[in-house]
This record gives sequence, structure tokens and C-alpha cells, in this order.
Amino acid sequence: MPAAIPFPNLSPELFSISVGGFDFALRWYALAYIAGILLGWRMALLTIRRARLWPGDHAPMSGEQLEGLMTWIIIGIVAGGRLGYVLFYQPAYYLQNPAEILLLWQGGMAFHGGFLGVVIAGGLYLWRQKIPLMQAGDLMALATPPGLLFGRLANFVNAELWGRPSDAPWAVIFPGPGAQDCAGPEGLVELGELLLCARHPSQLYEAAMEGLILGGLVLWLAWRRGALKAPGRVMGVFFAGYATARIIVELFRQADPQFITPDNPLGHVLSLGPSVGLSMGQILSLPMLAVGCALIVLSRRPAA
Repeated sequence: MPAAIPFPNLSPELFSISVGGFDFALRWYALAYIAGILLGWRMALLTIRRARLWPGDHAPMSGEQLEGLMTWIIIGIVAGGRLGYVLFYQPAYYLQNPAEILLLWQGGMAFHGGFLGVVIAGGLYLWRQKIPLMQAGDLMALATPPGLLFGRLANFVNAELWGRPSDAPWAVIFPGPGAQDCAGPEGLVELGELLLCARHPSQLYEAAMEGLILGGLVLWLAWRRGALKAPGRVMGVFFAGYATARIIVELFRQADPQFITPDNPLGHVLSLGPSVGLSMGQILSLPMLAVGCALIVLSRRPAA
């Protein structure tokens, strides 16, 4: 049988303390959000301080306006990410258990919901401050990949959102009954006297594609190729790049359990034929891909 990599001895909690009978823990997932937001803010601040990168050598906002925008963005990420998960992935469950919508510490966030939350919350702030939408969108796109990188690494530490069973030599034996439920022979490995299920570390695929590669690309375009002087281009590349990466990774990522049935083991939400179809993540990424391509085309038009 093929070899595989045992899951490292990692705890989802960085540390925990007990105060008055209550347990408080700092989880890697929360730390990932904090680190991603702080690094993204720092990158955005350095970028607006380089006036030469922007049209007319003038940045679209001040440092104070950036801090205000970050507050609205954080609200959009949390509210939109949670509501997106509720509406896109488990509406029936939360309709029966509405009080659990507020239990953020139990997990359940959706990128596409967080994206819509940022668009709405950030758009309101930009409109009130009379900040150019396209240029601000470019700045937010530039600052987003660090959060994606740290978030996907935290998913790996939490042993969640793992991939489909795999015989690849880099497949990982994730803990837990769900991860160890191999429907067929693919991914089964012998470890001593145990027969275990190995899976694609799809969280690491996403961290590399959405965080490192896409982040490096938009930074290079903005700082070395003058892309910020064409409003909408960096944002378009980010949208199209994220959507493409997500569509590819969904081919290796295990579908959410509510979409998996005996007749639909791959969890396709839209069936295109036997064993061929689209997952929820792919369906939600298609409009993002279209918008990204449109922004890139529009950014190439000469200014009026």
C-alpha cells in the first residue's frame, strides 16, 4: 500500500486559561485572523505612502481613512463570513437552530460570504468618505492574501476542510472519524496494524495558491508593473486569481457532508453528468471569475 504522512501533533489552541470556572483559549484560527488583518493593514499603509504608485501620483486615501476602512472591513468579514456559511452551506440546520448562528467560536465561516460582507461594509464606508471605489478595491485586494494564507494554515492545524482520499505520497492521515471515513480503497494506508485513510492536504494547496502565489502576483503587479495606475486591474487579477485557484482546489477538497449522498459521493451541487459536476465552492467562484475578467478588460481602456 502507498505511504502517507501522519498528521503532526498540533493543538488547535495556542494556550488556554481557566478563570472563575470559565475556560478561555487563544486558538490558532483566531490568531490567523488577527495576523492576517494586521499584516494586510500594514501592507496597505505602506502602499498608500508610495504616492508614485497611484494615478496622478496621489494615493486614494489617508492613513486615518484606512484605519476607519479596516474597522468596517472587520465587521464585514465576521458578519458576512458567518451569514454566508449559514445561507450557502447549512441553511436547514440553522433554520432549526437559529441561536447557534451567533456561536462563532464553534466554527463555520465562508470566504464568499465574507467577501460579500466586505464589499457591502467597505462600499458604504468608501461612499461616505468619497473615496474612489476602484482604487480602494485595488488596495483591499492587495492586502487580502496574507489573511487567506494564515487562515488556510489554521484550517490545517485544526485538521478541518481536508481533501478527498488520495494515494499521493504527500497525502496526510488526518485525525477524527470523519477524516478516517474512506468510502473506497483509494487513500487506504497501513500504519502498523492499523488501516487508515490518507487525504489531500487541500488546506495547504489553498494556502499556497491563494496566499503565496496570488499574493506575490498582485504585489508584483502593484509595486513593479505600475498596475495601481490602472484602477481596477489589481482587484480584477485578485478576483480572477482567487476564483481560479478555488475552482482547481475544489477538485481535491472533500465536499461538505450535507451535499454528499450515496448517489452523489463527490458532493456536486450541480450535476453535469456521471461523476462530473460543480461543487458549491466552484459555483460561488464563477461570478467572481467573471467580474475579475471584466475588471481586467475595463482597466486596459484608456482614461477618458
